[in-house]
Amino acid sequence: MRVLVAGATGVVGRQLLPLLATAGHRVTALARTPQRGSDMERTGADVVIGDALDADAVDAAVAEAAPDAIVNMLTAIPAAINPRRIGKQFELTNRLRTEGTVNLLAAAGRHGVGRTIGQGVAFAYDPDGGDGPADEDAPWWPAGPGQFAPILAALRELEARVTAADGLVLRLGHLYGPGTALAADGTLTAAVRRGRVPLIGGGTATFSFLHTHDAATAILAALDHPRATGALNIVDDDPVRADVWLPHLAELLDARPPAALPAPLARLLVGSWGVDYMTRLRGASNARARDTLAWHPDHPTWRDGFAHELAPTAHPAAHHH
Repeated sequence: MRVLVAGATGVVGRQLLPLLATAGHRVTALARTPQRGSDMERTGADVVIGDALDADAVDAAVAEAAPDAIVNMLTAIPAAINPRRIGKQFELTNRLRTEGTVNLLAAAGRHGVGRTIGQGVAFAYDPDGGDGPADEDAPWWPAGPGQFAPILAALRELEARVTAADGLVLRLGHLYGPGTALAADGTLTAAVRRGRVPLIGGGTATFSFLHTHDAATAILAALDHPRATGALNIVDDDPVRADVWLPHLAELLDARPPAALPAPLARLLVGSWGVDYMTRLRGASNARARDTLAWHPDHPTWRDGFAHELAPTAHPAAHHH
């Protein structure tokens, strides 16, 4: 299959390109600049240059690549997220999820591209919408707290447009692995190592994690199941509360346990979204993705995944004995 990947330099894209090539697909990466393009050519992908926010450039790129499928992994999420400034930090990502998606879908329609896969998130479910891990029919957060509202609006628009085009949105869990904030050299890992990530309001939020490689294998599976449309949660098998994973991560990194920070005080420091993120998130179920795509995560639990990604860096002295 000829596959055009938008967002190929992102944390999922970097895992995806070699997988697609190994599976025998002909891969073209959409790069914003020639500099980014040369990085991707080393992976063996063809490259077309074009800014996703420029409709004419996208149209020309799709015409040149002539893909059977478009994989849209476009984001511009900063390496370090400040919950107080998340609205500002996500402005470009929101535009990529809305305008970028519009441009790709319009070009796909004009050039007869049969399949579109988009990237959503699996942590926008309404915390009050039910108990246990959410399936894909569970309600979303009605508006979302404060600065999360425009992010949520952009995600809704992306899903509506991709679904209307008979595409598939993969709602990804909280990503960890190479290039993410939770990589060995990631910003969140460094903050936990320095004891700078408190347990806010008891850490009652439930997280559904996902290794970046598992995100890539889900995309591969989705390309093999062209009739799968709508939205699917792509998460691991082990939803976990913040009061479990954060202390576990600190221990793995030989850091001191996270300090407790009451929610009212935390709200002054990290804003309403920062507090809700650590106290109210609802986990997600991957049952439908397993069933629909015959997919399963290679890292079924974040415990093994974290150990695999982070433990070697936690004990550098161990190699010298």
